[in-house]
Amino acid sequence: MAAVPAGAAVRPFAIAWAVFWLLLLTVEVQDHLRHGEGRLWQPFLWELSSFAVASVIVWLLWRHVPRLDPLLGQPWRWAARPLALLPLAAPLFVGGVYAIRHGVHALAGLTYRHPPWPQVLLYECVKFSLFYGLFVAMFFGFRSFAALHAERLRAEAHLALAREAQLAQLAQQLEPHFLFNALNTIASAIPDQPALAEHLLLRLAALLRAATDLARRPQVTLEEELALLHAYAEIMGQRFADRVTWAWQVDESLRAQRVPALMLQPLLENAFRHGVERQAGPARIEIEVARRDAGTLRARVACSLGALSATPEPHAGVGLVNVRSRLALLYGERAALALEARPGGGVSAVIHWPAEAAAQVQGAQAQRAGGAQCAQGTQGAQGAQGAQGAQGAQGGPDAPGAQGGPDTPGAVARPPAPVTTSP
Repeated sequence: MAAVPAGAAVRPFAIAWAVFWLLLLTVEVQDHLRHGEGRLWQPFLWELSSFAVASVIVWLLWRHVPRLDPLLGQPWRWAARPLALLPLAAPLFVGGVYAIRHGVHALAGLTYRHPPWPQVLLYECVKFSLFYGLFVAMFFGFRSFAALHAERLRAEAHLALAREAQLAQLAQQLEPHFLFNALNTIASAIPDQPALAEHLLLRLAALLRAATDLARRPQVTLEEELALLHAYAEIMGQRFADRVTWAWQVDESLRAQRVPALMLQPLLENAFRHGVERQAGPARIEIEVARRDAGTLRARVACSLGALSATPEPHAGVGLVNVRSRLALLYGERAALALEARPGGGVSAVIHWPAEAAAQVQGAQAQRAGGAQCAQGTQGAQGAQGAQGAQGAQGGPDAPGAQGGPDTPGAVARPPAPVTTSP
């Protein structure tokens, strides 16, 4: 078992120690009064002298036992070390206590009378040994509890780091996946629409940059996720502009809520791959984010084309498996992704996950605002340098991309507001 800091469990033990001696003092005073003996200060002297000497011994023992933490997994070996000190500690306790009592009585001009020394030594050493064994067992209990608590904290910290690393790895898996599909879309436009292909390639560069930034964080705000989704929708929508209509329904009050990075993009990608690309005819893609209830949010990406398979596929796509894995890591059973038949035909991918409390949302907003302020200067400088380089390479400000317009890589940072359309 791992060692714990020497100061661990000091406070609870000190409280237990004080309560123990307070009880002993109370019993001794009551016994003294019951027998009608005079000099009420004497029971205080007896117990306080024992308390003082015992506290010194316990303090020394407490400083010694942390060295035995590696033996906490072997109780008998651990207990053997402090018990080996008992033959030394018992005579020291008896001698120290009686020295204090004799000294106080002598200062008061009295004689402290007690049984013969052999009887005193036997009685007091036996009594001390019982209490010594009791407190050695208490020491073992406190140190074991502290060690288990420290081990649990370390395990939780390691688990959190491992979870963050796994989330980052899962998010980064999506980058080459959707990059491959987007490049296929662009490649298909090159022979017949080279200008469109060039435009989409610039948008893809900006999208990839934004996706790389988001993939480094396990969670992002819904606003950031939607910005990425708009950029991806533009790339895919350009290829099928004559067939695809869009319907965006987003609860504006939820934009500060945090969601897993790249949560919605794989759903939209699946809508194109399994719906729009495989079937001819017009398609309607619906994207909706709303509250499911007071503590749950719901996102839906639906396509009017396609159908659910009668039997589940043995291997789901990379995107859906990835999203499910990250939802499970972040929220456990409180989140889920399901594929459903869309009313009127088609397929809907529906995610629900826990909503954040208002205080968490405000903290996320403040953090995002601070990050935006810090990034403005850098983005402005990079934009100016990029514009200068483009002008020099293309022959002037009229060259494509030189004005930093919507076709430049940095243009996906804030897409236009969504507009609900009908087919």
